[in-house]
Amino acid sequence: MDPKTTVIIPNYNGIQYLEKCLKSVTESAVPASVIVVDNGSRDGSRELVQHKFPQTSLIAFSENRGFCAAVNAGIRAAKTPYVFLLNNDTETEPDCIGRLEAAMEADSRIFSVGAKMLSMRRPDLIDGAGDLYSAFGWAYAVGKGKPGNRFTKPMDVFSCCAGAALYRREYLERTGLFDEAHFAYLEDVDLGYRARIMGYRNVTEPSAVVYHAGSAFSGSRYNAFKIRHSSRNNVYLIYKNMPALQLVLNAPFLAAGFLIKALFFAAKGFGGVYGKGLLAGIAMCASETGRSRKVRFSRKNLGNYARIQAELWINLFRRL
Repeated sequence: MDPKTTVIIPNYNGIQYLEKCLKSVTESAVPASVIVVDNGSRDGSRELVQHKFPQTSLIAFSENRGFCAAVNAGIRAAKTPYVFLLNNDTETEPDCIGRLEAAMEADSRIFSVGAKMLSMRRPDLIDGAGDLYSAFGWAYAVGKGKPGNRFTKPMDVFSCCAGAALYRREYLERTGLFDEAHFAYLEDVDLGYRARIMGYRNVTEPSAVVYHAGSAFSGSRYNAFKIRHSSRNNVYLIYKNMPALQLVLNAPFLAAGFLIKALFFAAKGFGGVYGKGLLAGIAMCASETGRSRKVRFSRKNLGNYARIQAELWINLFRRL
């Protein structure tokens, strides 16, 4: 049986986790093609793939071009109807891919299906089950830190976490791939936002389980790299996807959200990093690249914008 899914694993010096990740997907209960996209690793990752997993395709960059460039290269190389983006610091249950495929095939409007991610160190806790996004300009993982036996039913989410999500390749050709200006962080929220504008659904399938180590690349939950890129990308994401009226409607909430985060990161010693990230985001929006990638408003999508706006307001109070 020909595979329906290509697993795409971006990797940067991830040899600590990569072998177990590849072992889990190559032992999937349903057949799947596998592509590792290496971002210029120097830790032996590429050699590991070549020697221990010769059935796996390898795309090797000479330098670190970021998460978005890596997964885009994998998506372009894939030939299957679906692509499963998977972080290198994960392990999948044997039936994970099959359950994601079944969920995708339940509705032709589905753009992406996210797995239920459990903490690899604490598998009794949820690492994430999809993302919500609010009018504060905040994205947060559904169920993070909650008991692993919660969130057992499929649900619609604002976007799926690209650390473990199945995408319909045909629809990626319509929305466009991941925006490489992001480099890393919030690129999946941006893609999910664009899909929502076009009227597609993003859902989670909690019976598809992935174990996630977390922060394997950047090192910790709060660090300068992550804060700088996340703050920059959040400004860009808002500018890029919200038409003028939506920006006006959300302006008071966005201002409050950025102020609260500025105070939060200042208390943790990262106030300057956060501020520089915001300024970098403004510069990105004003750049020729930023302006060219702004999603153009179309009246045919007005109903979708209204649904998105209602969700942004509801999510002010719906932190799961």
